[in-house]
Amino acid sequence: MSTLDPAAAIESAKRAAAIRAVADHFDATARYIGIGSGSTIVYVVETIQALKDPRIEKIQFVPTGYQSRKVIYDAGLQDIKYDSLPRDAMIEVAFDGADEVDEELNCIKGGGACLYQEKLVATRAKKFVCVAALFLFIDHRKLRTRLLSNWPSIPVEVEPLAASTVLVALERLGSLSPVLREGHLAKAGPIKTDQDNFIIDAPFPPLLLHSDLPHGQQVPPPSGTGTKAVGGGIDGLGTNLNELGRGKGGQWLVEELAREIKMIEGVLSVGLFCGVNGEEMLAKGGSTGGQKPVAAYFGMANGDVVVRRAGEGEVLVEKSKED
Repeated sequence: MSTLDPAAAIESAKRAAAIRAVADHFDATARYIGIGSGSTIVYVVETIQALKDPRIEKIQFVPTGYQSRKVIYDAGLQDIKYDSLPRDAMIEVAFDGADEVDEELNCIKGGGACLYQEKLVATRAKKFVCVAALFLFIDHRKLRTRLLSNWPSIPVEVEPLAASTVLVALERLGSLSPVLREGHLAKAGPIKTDQDNFIIDAPFPPLLLHSDLPHGQQVPPPSGTGTKAVGGGIDGLGTNLNELGRGKGGQWLVEELAREIKMIEGVLSVGLFCGVNGEEMLAKGGSTGGQKPVAAYFGMANGDVVVRRAGEGEVLVEKSKED
């Protein structure tokens, strides 16, 4: 067991997860590498920098916002803005964190209000690798979870003029008191994203996976009636609220809720990263990446590193040297 104080243990867990993720997925011959936001990603950049590989000087690192661009710059690495990437270029790998990850690698992101650019970079990458610290847990078997089991809400980026109508629409979808995220300083008002938008934090009950539905039951295809759905979408594309997994009893499948929130007028981006991952998308002949990570690395309070890979569950990949 680690003898570090809690704050130091958290940082040690982040660093351990970053070191292993970089070892498994960083390619020094890559042309473009995505760098996400948040404190865990600082250790990803630190680890890349520490490799001292001269080929890294030729890599252009794609930030997901002002914060990650500063981290890249301070490390002496070369950055390139997302909209400066060549038209047909793909990012080799994007490293980013997450606020919560379920057992199918769906993620909640946006705690740092960078969800829109994070999603742009993830879906331009051949693969997205998630790096996180689960310092509340010691036993990696407790990692199995559903989204919104621990993290309280889904971040939603909205155009400021539409904020009040989006709040109403989210309540109609079953959100439990969605709120506009405020700044930390008194009288500072709502926080602004890099796109000058607002963030709404929308609590919902824990989200379902298809495996949670009664045995053999599938979510029916949309009815295609063309009538307006509760969330501002069209039934033919979105929700029938009488169906399990589509809002019945307040219960939503991850992808169904993500789709329905995105259809609300005024919503720019939803902090649910779901669907397929980049490798799956490319295997299907797609020309873009996917929202989900191919793997998620969790640094634990006791020094272990656990990786969750698509279709494989959790594997202890790095044992604490103190055990």
